[in-house]
Amino acid sequence: MNNTKYILGIFDDPDDMLKGIDNLKEKGISIYDVFTPMPIHGIENKLGIKESRLPVAAFIFGCIGCTVAFCMLYYMLVHDWPMNIGGKPHFAVPDFVPICFEWTVLFSSFGMVFTYFYSNHLFPGRTPRVMDLRATNDRFIIAINAKNNLAHDEIDSYLKEAGAVEIKHNDRKYVSYE
Repeated sequence: MNNTKYILGIFDDPDDMLKGIDNLKEKGISIYDVFTPMPIHGIENKLGIKESRLPVAAFIFGCIGCTVAFCMLYYMLVHDWPMNIGGKPHFAVPDFVPICFEWTVLFSSFGMVFTYFYSNHLFPGRTPRVMDLRATNDRFIIAINAKNNLAHDEIDSYLKEAGAVEIKHNDRKYVSYE
């Protein structure tokens, strides 16, 4: 039984890796992920990664923060403890604006931090996991799901043809730092 879960094509040069992505896409091979030591502009389009929905989450967290602040101010200043200060009305909405704005920013920022950690499976105490440690230093790696693609020999030959300096068959989901 073959335990290979991922086939890793390891490249020296980002341009070779981009050509390798194009070559693999032409052959109909689905790519699991790409690991690089630096950002490469335009790689998201080549891999077909959709735009993030994090701005929607930020808007929702901001709306929740503004609503909580407004309700809290209304309850405290109008309902629970109304005070007559200089004949001003109890429900003075312009006075609520700065506090509502600040709570909007507060809820958006904390909500985005928690959403980011949740969506990327990052939390305190978790061991960082990568496919190959060299991806954090000087290598560019294309990870191909070995279970749902062509025969391993064909994928290996396509990676060599694309310019991979090394091909590695990974039998675990990730390689840990430890």
